[in-house]
Amino acid sequence: QVQLVESGGGLVQPGDSLTLSCVASGFTLDYFAIGWFRQAPGKEREGISCISSSISRAYSADSVKGRFAISRNSAKNTVYLQMNSLKPEDTAVYYCAARSYDCSGYGDEYDTWGQGTQVTVSS
Repeated sequence: QVQLVESGGGLVQPGDSLTLSCVASGFTLDYFAIGWFRQAPGKEREGISCISSSISRAYSADSVKGRFAISRNSAKNTVYLQMNSLKPEDTAVYYCAARSYDCSGYGDEYDTWGQGTQVTVSS
């Protein structure tokens, strides 16, 4: 019953923008933190950004600071990742994940994961 579904990925050129969505069902985001992760072939899974529920704290990895922004729409039970100035090195499968209350940069500490959405940045 508990489920996360990502959407919004696609093929774009360097410098373009995309907005990813993560919709939660079976539970409310009011007491959960949502993190975004990505994984490219041959690379380790990387924590990108996270937003908490109670204090609305937000974190971003150095590789995406100034380019990516995370936000939450509680009424729609949805978290967004706005990605600007995309680079080829941003190419990866992007996942959202949920855990109770506070953010974590470690994927093992998240309980629920989506299936991922592919983002490809190429000219």
